[in-house]
Amino acid sequence: MNAPRPRRSAMYVPAINQRAIEKSRSLEMDAVIFDLEDAVAPEMKPQARAQLVEAFAAGGFGHRETVIRVNAVDTDDFEQDLDAVARCQPHAVLLPKVSRPEDLEALSGRLAAHGLPASVLAWAMVETVDALADLDAIVTAGRSRRSRLDCLVVGTNDIAKETGVDPGEQRRYLIPWLMNVVLVARRHRICVLDGVWNDFSDRDGFDAEARQSVKMAFDGKTLIHPSQVEPANNIFSPSPHAVAKARSIAAAFERPENAGKGVINLDGKMVERLHLEQAQRLLEIQAAIAARG
Repeated sequence: MNAPRPRRSAMYVPAINQRAIEKSRSLEMDAVIFDLEDAVAPEMKPQARAQLVEAFAAGGFGHRETVIRVNAVDTDDFEQDLDAVARCQPHAVLLPKVSRPEDLEALSGRLAAHGLPASVLAWAMVETVDALADLDAIVTAGRSRRSRLDCLVVGTNDIAKETGVDPGEQRRYLIPWLMNVVLVARRHRICVLDGVWNDFSDRDGFDAEARQSVKMAFDGKTLIHPSQVEPANNIFSPSPHAVAKARSIAAAFERPENAGKGVINLDGKMVERLHLEQAQRLLEIQAAIAARG
């Protein structure tokens, strides 16, 4: 996985909505996903692309990771979207409807063909039944030698639609699939973001689902409304207790008597090198959050 970067909150912003684009410069989300796909009607896509190019030329997005969601690889809009991406130079490109290994290979190839540097990463939506059924193979292809894949994004609405599975009751019937997405992300050491909470007027419901996401080991949550940014940042930030514990683990392994040890005794508990790696990553995330003030 690349150097840890906070992705607690990633808000979708319709690329056709000029006012929303402007507002995204002042919101404290970690990432902003400018959407050229579902949020833009077919006849409005050329205008949306032009607005994005103008917005990126103007800049002002600060610390926010900029991501552009393009249309699927098998659509007529895909190449035109990448033309706009090449002019915008975002941090990442989010590919929807990923269903087979060839989709991510095609994205990497086309990004290179459009002259985009390797620093422009690939994010992939997990929202089709094919992706759920063959996710490890898809991510393996996406993490190949020329790969840019750095993040998986769950599309819970599309998963529920394609499968017919009821997304209610704390997502109890979706959880096996969601946990598999997390498992694959961890196996390949990439980031994974949970899907959206649709009812932005229901703050309690959002908070409950975000806390569930933390327990499921998601790195953050995708959002659809500015009111969701602050609670997402708060819920997905390392707690003071977790930070203190991580610091104690790191400090313990730095002691001369523990040099080279794989396992140590810390306050009566067994702590392994894998716990040190987890602690170091958490502290790096916390430091990056703190650096933003």
